[in-house]
Amino acid sequence: MSHALTIGDFSKATHLSVRTLRHYHQIGLLEPADVDPDTGYRRYAAVQIPAAQVIRRFRALDMPLDDIHAVLSAPDLRSRDQLIAAHLARMEAGLARTQQAVASLRDLLEHGPAPATIGHRIATATPAAAISAQVGVADVLEWYQGALGELRATLTAQGLRPDGPPGGMFADELFAQEYGRATVFFACHGRIRPMGRVTATTVPAADLATIVHAGPHDEIDRAYGTLAAHVADHEVAVDGPLREYYLVGSGDTADAAAWRTEIGWPVFATGTSAPA
Repeated sequence: MSHALTIGDFSKATHLSVRTLRHYHQIGLLEPADVDPDTGYRRYAAVQIPAAQVIRRFRALDMPLDDIHAVLSAPDLRSRDQLIAAHLARMEAGLARTQQAVASLRDLLEHGPAPATIGHRIATATPAAAISAQVGVADVLEWYQGALGELRATLTAQGLRPDGPPGGMFADELFAQEYGRATVFFACHGRIRPMGRVTATTVPAADLATIVHAGPHDEIDRAYGTLAAHVADHEVAVDGPLREYYLVGSGDTADAAAWRTEIGWPVFATGTSAPA
């Protein structure tokens, strides 16, 4: 076979290890031009070098191998460009999250916890429309957004109006074991007909120490930490799910900086507690 390279020479030419080239052959991503039927030796054509270089650069951009295969086998240039653009968009979103995490860490290291106002809420038992499920902590934000949308649509379809902002209740296991019960609800005093995942329930009464988190949920752990420290030092904590009330959220504004989430930690109320 003329103009052929051994796998070792092809490795040197493309800066892809022999082990990597063998793996790419096994998954059908970059097959050698020829495989000796007796020895199993792989030989590559010189014209395959550009394809190997493209694969190497896509991997440097963390593109999954299946996506690279789809790009290389795309039926036309438009399809190929769409696949590449989709991956670049995912990279840009990841970069934005990284930049936000870096800024948050720098602020935490340089300035420490921001001063916060701790309040109290005496929440009475309230009828509500709710969706509950066992959820993994990695999926809870997407689950919450979907559940909130379904609740809004169901109440609208039944001609009911929420009595206040939406809220959520989260079992201890969701934090401690990364999997547990989550509930999203709208207080509502009308007759709620069960539909889909939506059921009628009663949100139980609770005495809560509270803090309001400003901004997107990515940073909400800082408010949780401040509230937990206050409860440990000044309150008597009791068993019960943690609560969140979404005073201003994605249903009110697309500006995440304007979101306001009240976090409630169950406590044993004293004379200093104030009613909601």
